[in-house]
Amino acid sequence: MPEEEYDFTPASRLMQTDEIIQLAEIFVANGVKKIRLTGGEPLVRKDAAEIITALGKLPVELTITTNGTRIAEMLPVLIAAGIKSINISLDTLQPEKFFLITRRDVFHKVRSNIELLLQHKIRVKINMVVMKGLNDNEITDFISWTKHNPIQVRFIEFMPFSGNRWTSNKMFSLAEILAIIEKDFTVLALKGEAHDTAKNFMIPGHDGSFAVISTMTNPFCDTCNRMRLTADGKLKNCLFSDSETDLLTALRKKEAILPLIKAAIWSKKKALGGQLAPDFEKIDATTIQNRSMITIGG
Repeated sequence: MPEEEYDFTPASRLMQTDEIIQLAEIFVANGVKKIRLTGGEPLVRKDAAEIITALGKLPVELTITTNGTRIAEMLPVLIAAGIKSINISLDTLQPEKFFLITRRDVFHKVRSNIELLLQHKIRVKINMVVMKGLNDNEITDFISWTKHNPIQVRFIEFMPFSGNRWTSNKMFSLAEILAIIEKDFTVLALKGEAHDTAKNFMIPGHDGSFAVISTMTNPFCDTCNRMRLTADGKLKNCLFSDSETDLLTALRKKEAILPLIKAAIWSKKKALGGQLAPDFEKIDATTIQNRSMITIGG
């Protein structure tokens, strides 16, 4: 969470429940096979249960990324909607550091909710953004967690967004992550699937596995097929794109949506939104034209 007071978008400018479903139906009718609800935190919406229930009726794989705090009360809805895999954002296994990062004293609640998901046979992926000097010394702790737990830990390279004070010396790379793990464990690379954003690995004898999302040092732009629809109805054809397509205004004006979606897809830049240098050490984060991650979603 940001240190300063945060001005959240007024509800009137956000997609309403019926608008989310209308847009989702258009995407699904035109070939989208998977929908992921992300945040901020998607489960804090008062209409979260209604949205999840409605999306669960579409012929699509539905999943969610959450901070894990509201899993217990939402579990019946998640199960009824057919959600079989959930990503939990968790950057540390230390309660004190968790409070420092999130400004919320709910570490043990999140850990309990992860156990609850596993008890109900829901696949759990842990999203851990690795930052040098903050939590890179916990990489082996996360790997040890996979020994007797069928979770996948996804180590994510720290990415630059507006307001997150990104600098290259805070970035912990794929190579550095693997070097630390391979000091203590035997690591086997797994064959990837089309459009994977994560490089997957296993450790013999571990119930779980791990992956690395190497956006900065080994990006996957040439096979990426993901689009993001922000809470205020803007379509981003890349996480780092400097432009957005306003679907919500068009929807409210009863204008055609599909041509806007197609135009946005065809305007996608070759790599990293056309904004980031291939050498991460040469990136000047202050020049990036984008939203903060909390307003993009994810």
